[in-house]
Amino acid sequence: MAMYLTRFSYTPETWARMIENPEDRREAARSYIESVGGKLHGFWYAFGEHDGWNLWEAPDNVSMAAVALAIGAGGALSSVETTVLLDVEDTIRALEKAKSIRYRPPGA
Repeated sequence: MAMYLTRFSYTPETWARMIENPEDRREAARSYIESVGGKLHGFWYAFGEHDGWNLWEAPDNVSMAAVALAIGAGGALSSVETTVLLDVEDTIRALEKAKSIRYRPPGA
């Protein structure tokens, strides 16, 4: 299964609701990814550009996209970004495959 890193930010309205009714959102996140056959590996809040970070495992890109779309469409987030993570073995395979590509820089 593929791994994904998601960065998200809540809307001010979502933060206001969370202040009024603090809630552990890990269980909700876990249920979303498990509904497509995946697994939640971590859920963190942070200071900085993004309010939170999730580490997910999903069967494929379509499954992860479905989860991200469903969460994003819910209206609680002001932004969400998902990065597909490559393991070392996949990266090595990509490096080996890159040898056969005859890249030509623009204007060369």
